[in-house]
Amino acid sequence: MSFITKDFLLNSEPARKLYHEYAADMPIYDYHCHISPADIADDRRFQNISEVWLHGDHYKWRAMRSNGVEEKFCTGNASDWEKFQAWAATVPCTLRNPLYHWTHLELKNTFGIDKLLNPDTAREIYDKCSEMLRSSEFSCRSLIRRANVRVICTTDDPVDGLGSHKRIKESGFEAKVLPTWRPDRGMDVDHPARFNAWVDRLESAADMDIRNYANYIAAIRRRHNFFHDAGCRMSDHGLETVFAEEYSEADAKRIFDLLRCGENVSGEDVLKFKSAMLHEFALMDAEKGWVQQFHIGAMRNNNTRFANSLGPDTGFDSIGDCSYAKPLSRFLDRLDQKKKLAKTILYNLHPKDNEMLATMIGNFQDGTTAGKMQYGSGWWFLDQKDGMTKQIEALSNLGLLSRFVGMLTDSRSFLSYSRHEYFRRILCSILGSDIKNGEIPEDYSLVGKMVQDICYNNAVNYFGIEV
Repeated sequence: MSFITKDFLLNSEPARKLYHEYAADMPIYDYHCHISPADIADDRRFQNISEVWLHGDHYKWRAMRSNGVEEKFCTGNASDWEKFQAWAATVPCTLRNPLYHWTHLELKNTFGIDKLLNPDTAREIYDKCSEMLRSSEFSCRSLIRRANVRVICTTDDPVDGLGSHKRIKESGFEAKVLPTWRPDRGMDVDHPARFNAWVDRLESAADMDIRNYANYIAAIRRRHNFFHDAGCRMSDHGLETVFAEEYSEADAKRIFDLLRCGENVSGEDVLKFKSAMLHEFALMDAEKGWVQQFHIGAMRNNNTRFANSLGPDTGFDSIGDCSYAKPLSRFLDRLDQKKKLAKTILYNLHPKDNEMLATMIGNFQDGTTAGKMQYGSGWWFLDQKDGMTKQIEALSNLGLLSRFVGMLTDSRSFLSYSRHEYFRRILCSILGSDIKNGEIPEDYSLVGKMVQDICYNNAVNYFGIEV
């Protein structure tokens, strides 16, 4: 029998009341994820649980490698059953890791399975879940409906034609599935060959020649307009640190010309060009009234051997330790001085930066929009009980938790909507303890409304997307 009871993580009567009466039935607004829009457009049916659970999940791969599992059972050519078997043998070793909670939440919520996953139960669970997934009631769109998801914002490269998003919209699917502008490759000048290959793709996507920096910005703007016409209302940037060096337009033109000639540029020029592009992207977002998101602090692809053999996003990333408070302040201030600072969400990966970001957003709240500057939810290595709790505590102490736009999945899996439930239970547990301890009023119309706002309503108001 699973430990995931109806009162899981709810350690007081007020917490249980807040969750069951106010949080549990709220729709989901998943404003940042990495699921495939093509899978939604095709209404894909998965042939087995490994396809939806293990293909592409670097969280699980990291745990399996730590448990001594050979790579062929993670990203290799082992059969799907063998991969699931290896994962089932790893699950008992994940006690106190969030994967243990997520695994059993997803089994219970999606498939009604109330058993612990381990080698003894692996075959039964694999067969039952796989059989269910092959039916139309568990297709991608059905999984989204089951989770009560109203909005999904995927993560998309500016050169993407967004054909899958068009097909989803034309199909009349009731959940809104919108693209998110992720222009990281447009400033990937540490690798000139890779950058130039992307610029060549941009030429084709924008249907124009890119002969100089002015053409480059014009092509990006053309794609930005294309995304806006397709319903995009937010951008996202994955940054190890924030770039806010002094630069001139002449610098940007010179550096772009060097790059297009295939030359390596100096470290100083790399920082200048990245600073120029980050500023230009932010200006475009402000002009369109978009929300800009910055995920800051990941050191990516640390293991050269595996990066060369497996590629990026395969589980060899970690928390970085850059100090970026000053450049972040400069970046935001430059935009604010021009009155071109868009609504902004800042996410950190190093927990040392919690209070820094929670106070940084207060520097640029300007009274135009409630919660204009957001301290984002616990992300990646911090989207677990301790990380979510500390993010909530920092925002509560130094900002307005009541204006928080809440949780997201940041996931490639259609089973990950249980992370919203996980967050909601943690939120209600924290607020319930406050009520029990007499630290906030036992006024459920007040606190319950706050819970519902954080779960869903704030996101609806903040992103301005009709649902």
